[in-house]
Amino acid sequence: MNFFEAIVLGLVQALTEYLPVSSSAHIRILGDLMLGSDPGAAFTAIIQLGTELAVLLYFRRDIINILSAWFRCLFGREGSDWRSRMGAGNKDARLGWYIILGTLPILVCGLLFKDMIETTLRNLWITVTVLLVFGVLLWIVDARSRQVKTMEEMTAKDAFIFGLGQMLALIPGVSRSGGTITVGRAMGYTREAAVRVSFLMAIPAVFGAGILETVSAIKDINEGNAGMFPGWGPTIVAAIVSFVVGYIVIIGFLKFVSTFSYKAFAIYRIALAVVVAILLIAGVLPPIEAAVA
Repeated sequence: MNFFEAIVLGLVQALTEYLPVSSSAHIRILGDLMLGSDPGAAFTAIIQLGTELAVLLYFRRDIINILSAWFRCLFGREGSDWRSRMGAGNKDARLGWYIILGTLPILVCGLLFKDMIETTLRNLWITVTVLLVFGVLLWIVDARSRQVKTMEEMTAKDAFIFGLGQMLALIPGVSRSGGTITVGRAMGYTREAAVRVSFLMAIPAVFGAGILETVSAIKDINEGNAGMFPGWGPTIVAAIVSFVVGYIVIIGFLKFVSTFSYKAFAIYRIALAVVVAILLIAGVLPPIEAAVA
């Protein structure tokens, strides 16, 4: 991978990470078309750190409020009983607990099925299938669901369901935001509320995955077994590009969903699935890398 290719992949990551179209699917597909091979799960996870840093910057006030309230309640500053410590009287502290609860499904499944996620589930036929299925689901759910619930009305049950939607994003093509937004709209959350929950809930999951993959990449490089990892130079460049452009995309996406539906993204997912299926049938794209076949 040269630096031009790294910049292109960083741009693609930034443009697709927050939208319900699956950034990992785009990196997987474009990597094959540009490089002739899958850039790998490690590269994908590490450059996602760039877009998550943009989330931290944009939502910094929300994050500070959540963390400060969560620690105050946890250490008994707002009451020593267990209900107070769990944030019964503080919405920001409760949201902190809900983010933790919503992170558990993807954390557990990510650890249990790590090898499958990095090999079998990167088969492009699986990507095509979930792009299509979740595109149709997003279209139907968004069109038929009411917009009545806000983040302040979230319950522990809702948080866990959001987490299940995020967990599905371990399959390239589902989309982290697509999974959480779809289940959020199905539960009646407004489009903007579903997006904000998606952003905040992704922070611990994405940073956790990125850190683990970074440690793994360093270990593999030191052992002379870097595999599909393209090297630190291009990876860091792609992460920086994804951070800068990602911040701009966040602003635009939040403005978009406050006015328009997700129909355009659903149609894009379906169209992309059809295009990739044609490329697979024509032999332009291999469904899976020979090294992991």
